[in-house]
Amino acid sequence: MNSPKVAIVHDYLVQYGGAETTLEYICDIFPNAPVYTSVYNPKNLSEKLNKKHIITPKMESLFNLLPKHLTFLMPIVFENFDLSEFDIIISSGTAYAKSVLTKPNQLHIAYVHTPPRFLYGYSVESTNRNKWYYKPVVSYLDHYLKIWDYVVAQRPNFILTNSYNTKKRIEKFYNRDAKVIYPPIKLDNNISSKKDPLIEPYYFMHGRLSAYKNFDFVISAFNLLDIPLVISGTGSEESRLKKMAGKNITFLGRTSEKQKNTYFNNCLGFIFPVVEEDFGMVVVEAMSHGKPVLAHKSGGVKEIMRENTDGLFFENLSLDEFIGKVKIFDEKIRRNEFNPEEIKKQTLKFDEKNFISEFKNFVYEKWEAHNA
Repeated sequence: MNSPKVAIVHDYLVQYGGAETTLEYICDIFPNAPVYTSVYNPKNLSEKLNKKHIITPKMESLFNLLPKHLTFLMPIVFENFDLSEFDIIISSGTAYAKSVLTKPNQLHIAYVHTPPRFLYGYSVESTNRNKWYYKPVVSYLDHYLKIWDYVVAQRPNFILTNSYNTKKRIEKFYNRDAKVIYPPIKLDNNISSKKDPLIEPYYFMHGRLSAYKNFDFVISAFNLLDIPLVISGTGSEESRLKKMAGKNITFLGRTSEKQKNTYFNNCLGFIFPVVEEDFGMVVVEAMSHGKPVLAHKSGGVKEIMRENTDGLFFENLSLDEFIGKVKIFDEKIRRNEFNPEEIKKQTLKFDEKNFISEFKNFVYEKWEAHNA
């Protein structure tokens, strides 16, 4: 039997986050597969993704002008991609990629990072949807999109997802089963967890500076605590966050992998305040350096961390409660109550090698069965 011809479909390529990291690994597994997407901005992506053969719709320029306002047109884009020459279609994303149209002889496997957060009441990147002048239109469009989202979620032959947390959402909103394959994390078992003694102790945060990541909440707390905090990343909230931050808070902007790893390695601990995160790849990264994490007790993070072994949880976005938890966290760290080697061991099940092996085996097993 000839090798199947594979196409990859991704929601959009305008930022570099966990979904795009996972996409890179899928591309590595299928190096000859083109990537179909709605919008492509090479400035915000990795060199590896920019080397791929990326196919966009003719109307891409329109989406580049007003991407957030044209959400309701996305279904048209993906349903009009002609994928008839391919045997296997792998879609990757949260909302639109899974909607591509396929034929009975084709195999469609969707890696769903989460059902669209904006449709099902989870906090999202932008706060614009909550503005009074948007709400009437948004409410109407969301009603249509929710129906459409359920219908197209029935199209893939199989669904994969990133956590048991997201698996429950898929069962709830789509009435579909999903197999969990944890997203790939590049772990370096030779990383030292020893800090540079010449560097002033600090806590670390890394990620897109967007509304639902709750950087503002942590900044408010650290302003009052006057404890050094270093923040890595860029995003739509960057300007606002910088204005509210005290002198004890440092913004690094975009960092390279080497720079990020240096800051992970030298921090006291990692702060992760996101509520109902789909998985939490950055938490695994922090732990791979032997660093304890203070995280909101929700979402996929509960599958990653063991309380009092890998860090601590807090349950409410209450400033007083959080400040109290930071003080306890800080005290435990300074007393060496967290074992870096035990924390590192917990991350081994998330190693990139596991993702590559499980994903590849799943796709080819299903393809073989599809043609039996």
